[in-house]
Amino acid sequence: MAETTYKVADLRAKSEDELKTLLVDLKREQINQRFAAATGQSENSSRVKIVRRAVARIKTLLNQSKNRAGAKTSAAKS
Repeated sequence: MAETTYKVADLRAKSEDELKTLLVDLKREQINQRFAAATGQSENSSRVKIVRRAVARIKTLLNQSKNRAGAKTSAAKS
């Protein structure tokens, strides 16, 4: 992937499907980074940190949206 920063504001602007797609891509990149580091082919070791944090941000946003949807449905039932 290109050198990209994943800011929360930019991620919040994306739809849930876009976030899930991005999460799959980042997980794949994370695996590739691990293999590159294990075989000594890693060129940019700081990218590992960037990808790991981006995965955490996306998972957090997905959980927040899931919790908001759950809160709305439970409030509607009351």
